[in-house]
Amino acid sequence: MGRVAAIGEQTRVAGLALAGVTALVAEEPDAVRRAWRELPPDTTLVIVTPAAARALDPGRLEGTGPLVEVMPS
Repeated sequence: MGRVAAIGEQTRVAGLALAGVTALVAEEPDAVRRAWRELPPDTTLVIVTPAAARALDPGRLEGTGPLVEVMPS
């Protein structure tokens, strides 16, 4: 089974770590893109906040690679 990661603002992703999710805090667009590039290779699901989703290239959200789910606002 692959890893689950979350990228976004600390207030939105920190609690997911309690469930075993790799929480990557990224408050600014550049930090979001850096966190995406540094995802562990065994990541199969990435949960992103709405702000993080806006910072990523739309192709990342729909392309090959890990499944991406955007948190509700």
